[in-house]
Amino acid sequence: MVSEPLFQTSVEHFRNRIGGTTYARLIARLREVNHDIITRGIRPYAGSTLVTGYSYEEFYDWDLYFENLYLSHYGVSQYCRTNLEIFLERQLASGFVARTLINPRQRQHFKPFLAQTALLGCRQTGDTRWLRGKYYDRLKKSIDYWFWFQDYDKNGLAVWDSADHSGMDNQQSRAGVTDSMTVEGVDLNCYLVRELRAMALLAQALDRGDAPDRYTAQAESLAALVQHTFWDEGDGFYYDRDERQDALVRVKSVAGFIPLWLDTVTPERARRVIATHLCNPDEFWLQYPISTYARTEPDYYQERTGDECNWRGTTWIPTNYMVFHGLLKHGYTDIAEDLAYKTFEMALRETSTREYYNAETGVGQGLNPFWGWSSLAYVMPLEFEMRHDPTELSLEPIAAPLRDMLSVKFE
Repeated sequence: MVSEPLFQTSVEHFRNRIGGTTYARLIARLREVNHDIITRGIRPYAGSTLVTGYSYEEFYDWDLYFENLYLSHYGVSQYCRTNLEIFLERQLASGFVARTLINPRQRQHFKPFLAQTALLGCRQTGDTRWLRGKYYDRLKKSIDYWFWFQDYDKNGLAVWDSADHSGMDNQQSRAGVTDSMTVEGVDLNCYLVRELRAMALLAQALDRGDAPDRYTAQAESLAALVQHTFWDEGDGFYYDRDERQDALVRVKSVAGFIPLWLDTVTPERARRVIATHLCNPDEFWLQYPISTYARTEPDYYQERTGDECNWRGTTWIPTNYMVFHGLLKHGYTDIAEDLAYKTFEMALRETSTREYYNAETGVGQGLNPFWGWSSLAYVMPLEFEMRHDPTELSLEPIAAPLRDMLSVKFE
């Protein structure tokens, strides 16, 4: 945990860098976002109180994690628990948890962010007791489901149901159409590595015997499989794999950078994937990076069609956020800094927070206003300056920088 004097110095540097006018706009935007969350995003459901970033009041899986990362900047942790409990209460005997609440998608298992969300909340409160018994066991079953029911060739790597299941809704050319269940996602299996590591920490806190060692061993075995299976030496890129064809899916997606979020990428591989692809203006580093598809892909485009969520080239904040922290893990501080400030400026220049953005023009698209995971755009420069990483897998207490350092209240 970073010391308070260093935090204060970092905040001063940040304020001086962006200037007084931009700083005032940021504070006004944060208050606007918080007002929207409180008045429109915190909703009663099934006898509990949940949070959502969506005006149509659906509750999603990985959105929950990223929404709570933003809220952690204010020390707000209760939705790590309330949302999690509601999802887990609906778990089937097999371990399956539908990734949506209002309209359950009964073949799309909750992405591997349940244990990470629980850990985020526990780091803020210092209390893991609520997980004892039922909820810990259900977290365990949710992870087991991936390897029992979503790994058809039993090679240790799980598959997505489809692009829709991955959350990158229309990336069918890389993750398949609905219910195809053929593609081992490089992103999915990286999330599973982190989920297993989070479970190891929760098991440690709950004194679950040798479970921490077992989860850690499984996580490291899976991390090695990720490196062995998805890396293409010729292209210097991480691709998904089609189980049935026993072949890599050679579509360059932002998912290929998610391995950087782990600590198992070699320096040479990190250098190649970052220099050759991430920072390439003809592929991913467009005017407003990071494009979610390489510009060289035949189905790349920026403008949405109808009411779709377009992931074939637009910029989405949660993927920027994961890659940003991956860059810092591997020592690419200059690129991480550039990405953090570009993302911040792109979001703040719009008159309201948007669901996603055109990577060529920076113009917001999708829901308007949107107070979900895109709010992380406003904290990325602060996290860079403070070297604050709320995604860190640890049992150490977590700071609340917006509340404590910028004196912005969640009200």
